[in-house]
Parts: sequence; structure tokens; C-alpha cells
Amino acid sequence: MTGVSIEATLELWACSLRDVKARIRPLFSQQRVALSAGQFLDGLLGNERRKTGWMRAEAAGDPGPWRQQAILGRGRWDADGLRDIVRDYALETLADEDAVLVIDETGFLKQGKASCGVSRQYTGSAGKITNCQIGVFAAYVSRHGHCFIDRALYLPKAWTEDPERMAKAHVPEGTGFATKPAIARGMIERAIAQRVPFGWVAADSVYGVGDIETTLRRAGKGYVLGVNANHLFHSWAKPQPVGGPAKEIAQSLDETAWQRLSAGDGSKGARLYDWAYLELADLDAEEYNISLVGFWTRGLLIRRTIANGDMAFFSTWCPLGTPIETLVKVEGHRWAIEDAFKTTKNELGLDHNETRSWHGWHRHVSLVMLAFAMMAAIRHHANAVPPPKINRYTRNGPGR
Repeated sequence: MTGVSIEATLELWACSLRDVKARIRPLFSQQRVALSAGQFLDGLLGNERRKTGWMRAEAAGDPGPWRQQAILGRGRWDADGLRDIVRDYALETLADEDAVLVIDETGFLKQGKASCGVSRQYTGSAGKITNCQIGVFAAYVSRHGHCFIDRALYLPKAWTEDPERMAKAHVPEGTGFATKPAIARGMIERAIAQRVPFGWVAADSVYGVGDIETTLRRAGKGYVLGVNANHLFHSWAKPQPVGGPAKEIAQSLDETAWQRLSAGDGSKGARLYDWAYLELADLDAEEYNISLVGFWTRGLLIRRTIANGDMAFFSTWCPLGTPIETLVKVEGHRWAIEDAFKTTKNELGLDHNETRSWHGWHRHVSLVMLAFAMMAAIRHHANAVPPPKINRYTRNGPGR
């Protein structure tokens, strides 16, 4: 943070913390519970590497972790209400009509079988099948910064088909099985219903085909969604016909079809790849929503790693004439959610949840989301370029 002095940054931090605590106060029926929630937030933002109940209790001056644990378990308050507060708070600083909503998941390694949603399943966090929970997240990424604005715990069928197990974990009645793409579609629809300003959605191949595409076309939102190498693409009414699996299409391209472009800056500089983009069909947006006008283009975007030639494939939907550079930039925004997962796990205890219940998971994660959103807002304001100083002598002229 280089835009303001250390003193100003510390004051900004203190003011922001007071602000977010005041925003969440209406969630709690008693002042003492609200105070404990504020102390929970203090613990997440503290210097301790492990954000356990005992660590947070020690930081709060409590004799034991019971108050901290009660916030996640025995207390009565609405985690979805907090999720909505986080979203609205974040948008006050980060809102932008060209923002990208990034969908992804992360794993929470667990022992035993009691924690809600735990199962032996694949998680990219470990790079293997292991005993874990899976959370699906939506991150809001704009030129002002990024943070999470939605989340949901994925329940495997082994859970939703076991009513006794669901009841022990306090899963709300009526909760059934939902695929990860269905969870993601619900998040997108919720963002649209709440008039969250964004122009694009980006996601990997877990979420890349099906109802999500239809939802976004009807809403007039662009997308860059990952697909598998064997996903079929076909062109329509284009000079050069294209058809077949994505990988075969990519292998048939002449080398002149590729461009070296940056997907954004990383820790080691520009993230350079070779890219190819094929426009497959121009369609009237009115076909999906009579309130929309103009033509949009369905396309195939291909990313090739410079070092080894590995390729990734993306189904795209964008206004007619959108350049490849824009699509590459949108796809590059997916790295922001990886940064968010890393930061919240390493610094804010995202994966340090000690509860086993449905409510405990959503409450813990939502409080971490609030802490991260506050950090994003502080970073934006602290790095804001100050207004230029006015030289009174130059403005008024000599002798005035």
C-alpha cells in the first residue's frame, strides 16, 4: 500500500473495522453475541498463523474458546444475511460494469466422517482424491480489486441420500443434491437478481457447459468458460468451416493463427501464452431475451503454454467485434480467485474451521469473506492516487 502514509493506513484500517462490525450488528439479537462476533473477526485478522478457537479466544482475552465456538454453532444468526452484507459492502468499493464474476472451488482437508459434506473426493487443493469438504465460491474481480461475494458447501450424494447424517450435521430441511454447476448457476442468478454489476463470467471446465451458458446468454452477460479437449465445436455461416473436438481443431490451425498475449501480471511478471480465437457463429441476442439488441458471437478460445505446448480450451460468448485481447484478459481474471483462496487460507484461516455442522461451515466462511472484503477495500483506498497538488503560484500567476 503506497498511496498514503502508514499513519493514514492504520486509521483507515481502524475505521474500516469499526464500520464492518457496525454493519453486522443487526444480525445478532444480543449485544454480547455481536461483541463476540466482532472479536471473532479480530482473531481472523490477527497475526496468529492458526485461527483456532483457542487462539482466537486468547486474542480476545477469553478464558476458553466457548464464546468463539458459540458464534459458529449454538448462536442463532443467518449466515446468508452475512453473505449479503459482504456482497453489498464489497460493491461499494469494487463495483464496475466490466467486472468479471469468477466461479471456482476449493477443498478443505478433514479427518473422519462427521464434518458436513466430507467425503473422499478430488480436490485441486491437494491434487488428488482425499478426505475433504468442497466449497464452491464466486469472486468479484474488477479493476478496483477482488474478493468473494458468494459461497456454498457442496454435498455429495452419499450425504443427501442419508437423512440421518444430514440431520446430525444440521443441514436445513429440503436441501437436496446439487451438482457444482447447479450451485454455480444459483450464484450467478443470485448476483443478477441483486443487480450486481458485471459484464463477464469466467470458470474452468467443471462449470463450462450446459445451463450456465443459457443463463448468461439470457442475461446479456459475456463468458469465457473452460471446456474439455473433446468438447465439440461447429461453426455456422462463417467463411472457414470449423467442426470437431476442440483439441483436433487446435491441432489443425496454422501457426499464423496464434498470438502471444499476456493473461495479466503474476508474481513473476506478465503471464504469457500463445492464444488462438475462432469465431464460430454470430447470433441475434434477441433470440435469448427480447429486451436485448445486437449480435453476439459464439467462439472457441485456445490457450497454449509456451514451454510445453499444453493447451486449454474455452467456450466464449461476447458482443460482435470483441477482440481476442479482451477475451484473454477475462480468462486471466481467473487467477484472482486462486490468489483469494491462497490469501484467505494462509492469512485469514479459511480452512481452519473446527465445526462440523452446515451452519458452522457457512458462518465461518462468511466471516472470513467479510475480513477479506475489508482488506480489499482498504487496499483500494490506500493505493488510490491522491489528487494532484495545485501550485498556487502557477495557478494565480506571479504577483497575484
